[in-house]
Amino acid sequence: MNERETGQVSASAAEVYEDFFVPALFQEWASRVADAAKISSGQRVLDIACGTGVLTREIAKRVGTSGSIIGLDLNPGMLTVAKRKAPKIEWQQGNAEALPFDSNSFDVVVCQFGLMFFENRQAALQEMLRVLRQDGQLVVAVWDSLEQIPGYAALTKLLERLFGDEARKAMEAPFVMGDTQMLQSLFKDIDVDTLQIQTQEGIARFPSIKSWLYTEVKGWTLAEMIDDAQYKILLELAENELQQFLIQDGTVAFRLPAHIITVDKNTVQKSH
Repeated sequence: MNERETGQVSASAAEVYEDFFVPALFQEWASRVADAAKISSGQRVLDIACGTGVLTREIAKRVGTSGSIIGLDLNPGMLTVAKRKAPKIEWQQGNAEALPFDSNSFDVVVCQFGLMFFENRQAALQEMLRVLRQDGQLVVAVWDSLEQIPGYAALTKLLERLFGDEARKAMEAPFVMGDTQMLQSLFKDIDVDTLQIQTQEGIARFPSIKSWLYTEVKGWTLAEMIDDAQYKILLELAENELQQFLIQDGTVAFRLPAHIITVDKNTVQKSH
């Protein structure tokens, strides 16, 4: 997988990601994932692919001083922003497919919108289960399929028309795990006996079309493939072609469903 497919961003893009993507997309899911994981005071928790730490910070509040949370991410730019936002939290750089922790180390392992970017998803899931204590809980969130998210489906078509397959693939990358049958198959392949997949509705919200496009281009892997002149052309066309996603106050809003997968480690087959 290349940097586009693994979601790797530059340091400057990580700043945009925290300031724009987090409130627009990710903030509302942090409490939902923490709720699904039944986070409580005193637990030891690992947040994998933590990004700039929106879920990690939510969990830190819930585990309190008697618990602990580690935020792990491969991208140093993301971690730099995360450390600045919450210096008291333990942040660590690491690869999800080879976690730098002992087996049976955590009460809960969470991964919010990161699984789709791992080069070996099965290896990453096996690692999550390895570091999880018996009777611990794993919670993974992934976006629904692109066809279920009209705003991003329309933007993807526009990007493809203007800039070709590379831009289209970059836009599609976060949504490649929306098929629930594929998710069930993936977890069966790592011998998870019982899992729950719950699809929840979310809303993507941006202050304007211009803000939406700025976030997508400057805060994501598109930053490396669309120059200033191309961005200007994109913005001019988007102001007209994406008008359907404007609401009465002039802001952008469209449905953004996601799947939350929960696994209790005691449901993993004994062979593992």
